[in-house]
Amino acid sequence: MMRKIYYSLLIVIAGCNTADKKNSSNENTTDTIKSLPQPAIVLDSQSLNTDTVSSNKIYANDRFREVTVVKQSPGKFIVKGKARVFEAAFSWVVEDGHNEIRSGHEMADAGGPAWGNFSFTLAVVKARPNSILNLILFEASAKDGSRQSELHIPLP
Repeated sequence: MMRKIYYSLLIVIAGCNTADKKNSSNENTTDTIKSLPQPAIVLDSQSLNTDTVSSNKIYANDRFREVTVVKQSPGKFIVKGKARVFEAAFSWVVEDGHNEIRSGHEMADAGGPAWGNFSFTLAVVKARPNSILNLILFEASAKDGSRQSELHIPLP
């Protein structure tokens, strides 16, 4: 009887060790799985101990972070943040939901993989008074010029 219990116990212990080895081998393979692109993150600026901005929000995604927009006057904004983009170059466009109103290109003070600081002034006037303007920061694809890693920011 003791012998049966002893063998049963050995089988259970051996089974547990095999499961642990399978789990540890799976941990190595999960590193090769590509993750999906992350959506823009909107943070409250007060939680990060930064200067208060007019919209009280900080925007980020995988290529841009700590992006703030300060409204200086009607139609004039200061956009600041950090970018991790190829050769420090990125583009932007202002849309009203239907049309592109303005577009341009900016440079950060460092290119990827480092995070470079940027700051630029944006002057834009609404085509329709009841429209909502959105600033979109993005990196242009070197392959085909398409927009990559878009960060959508509603203008206050």
